[in-house]
Amino acid sequence: MGERIRVHAWIAGQVQGVYYRGATREQAVALKLTGWVRNLSDGRVEAVFEGNPESVERMLAWCRTGPPAASVTGVEIATEPLEGLTDFEVRR
Repeated sequence: MGERIRVHAWIAGQVQGVYYRGATREQAVALKLTGWVRNLSDGRVEAVFEGNPESVERMLAWCRTGPPAASVTGVEIATEPLEGLTDFEVRR
């Protein structure tokens, strides 16, 4: 299966109400990543990605732009120990 990493990301800007979570899930599934994404009460989006390092990097690059209606102003990233998640979900 190869090396896998886990990254926790907080995305700021106009990222709620613009299909950011749904588009994040679509992109993550396409990159064969596992994890989750959710809106935060402060207006940011929070996400966790687990997968091979190249795919996680591609996902983070996508997060810096997001879907067409989004306007991302910043992405904060932390690496974490793997949890071994098995799918990618949109959390409420």
